[in-house]
Amino acid sequence: MKTMRFLLITASAAILTACATATPYQPASAPGAFDGFSQTMIENDRARVTFGGNSLTDRETVENYLLYRAAEVAVERGFDYFSLVERDTEEKTRVRVSPGAGFGAGYGRGFHSFGRYDPFFNYNFYRPRYGWSRAHRFSAFYGPRRGFGGFGRFGYDPFFDDYDVREITKYRATAEIKLGKGLKPSSDTAFNAREVLQNLSSSITYPEQKT
Repeated sequence: MKTMRFLLITASAAILTACATATPYQPASAPGAFDGFSQTMIENDRARVTFGGNSLTDRETVENYLLYRAAEVAVERGFDYFSLVERDTEEKTRVRVSPGAGFGAGYGRGFHSFGRYDPFFNYNFYRPRYGWSRAHRFSAFYGPRRGFGGFGRFGYDPFFDDYDVREITKYRATAEIKLGKGLKPSSDTAFNAREVLQNLSSSITYPEQKT
């Protein structure tokens, strides 16, 4: 039992550490994923570029990283500017359930204080009386709560005090770009690639180098 608890705590700590920072400027694990950039060449002078970020990466950062990658693609392929033919930012929101302050001994996601799997932990919740809630807490098995007349009794309300529910939002920006050479057209959708790289370089955060 102690070994299981240790493994659960270690795994939870690792997950929290991995999610504790915004998505850096890096290649995505898959095209269009929410963990970096990707691009697909449509024609020699036309490409589709995407950057997706985790829940700690704000919309402005995601869109700036998209422009930065578009500028890199233009320069890498010998072009001077790029124009945004199409551009869109997708917002993906879901409900996340995490342990509240009264969560047993805190043995990890999906488990209550006895180490048994808790199915209430891995699903989004809807209460007929309250609907979906960003701040509502849910209760299960732990101490006297409203709708729970005492430990081990039936009739408790599993949706009350010991689970925090909040909305998690991720952004993914996608653009189809047209690459060009020479002077940049006088258009709000056209960008000088080298100027973009120069002006945005100070706001770009790269992954930490592993030692």
